[in-house]
Amino acid sequence: MKWVLLGGHGMLGQDLQAVLADAGEQFIAFGSAECDIRDLDAVRKAIAAADVVVNCAAWTAVDKAEEHEPEAFMINAVGARNVALACAESQARCVHISTDYVMSGEGAQPWPEDAPQAPRSAYGRTKAAGEWAVRQANPRALVVRTAWLYGAGGPNFVTTMLRLAGERETLTVVADQFGQPTWTRDLADLILRLVRAEVPGGYYHGTSSGSTSWHGFAQEIFRLSGLDPERVTPITTVEFPVPAPRPANSVLGHDGLEASGVPAIAQWESRLAAHLRTG
Repeated sequence: MKWVLLGGHGMLGQDLQAVLADAGEQFIAFGSAECDIRDLDAVRKAIAAADVVVNCAAWTAVDKAEEHEPEAFMINAVGARNVALACAESQARCVHISTDYVMSGEGAQPWPEDAPQAPRSAYGRTKAAGEWAVRQANPRALVVRTAWLYGAGGPNFVTTMLRLAGERETLTVVADQFGQPTWTRDLADLILRLVRAEVPGGYYHGTSSGSTSWHGFAQEIFRLSGLDPERVTPITTVEFPVPAPRPANSVLGHDGLEASGVPAIAQWESRLAAHLRTG
């Protein structure tokens, strides 16, 4: 198969390239300067010979989206529709990457794939609109929601915690938001497995198994790195105000994967340890 990766030079895109190369797949990656997904004709041209298209391109600046929602909408909704429509026209398999922010973040149970969308931020609204647009334009599309991503190819929570560990004696981290730390390498592998399994179009959750708080995540980063986890102290969301509201519960269920016979990503602790071992 020939794969086209849009937004293919970001953190997930870099790991997708590595996973596809290891798997012997053909691929080409386009950055936003090489293919602006807001331009339907540019998308059509970029994916003309593709069997599979993965749309990693997105406005991901969550707080900035509060003041720039129209700009975020053009990428996360209009651009997403352009990719899905072009794939439908060319009969390429479309994989669209989405987010936990489309949910309200309330409650304590994992969010099922068919939970009603109820975003609370501008970023979440634009991504929810993108999900709807993708599924309307291309019912065969796979919408893969993910959350709390980290990897070697970009700035993320793991690298931030390790940098701050060298700069400060103690750190304060939010302890009342819960989610699933997910390595982009594992998400890339899951995308490959979903496509190869020829799963039906619909929603799938690409997050690690298990869950923790940001505080618990930070403590585990410290522990696995040979640092004292007690240097990380808990605070509440109220004590760490930011422009965009964060989901208190970002934990995503994996029933869709189970029903399709595709194993979910393993426990987040073991995958974080694997990531840190890679350097």
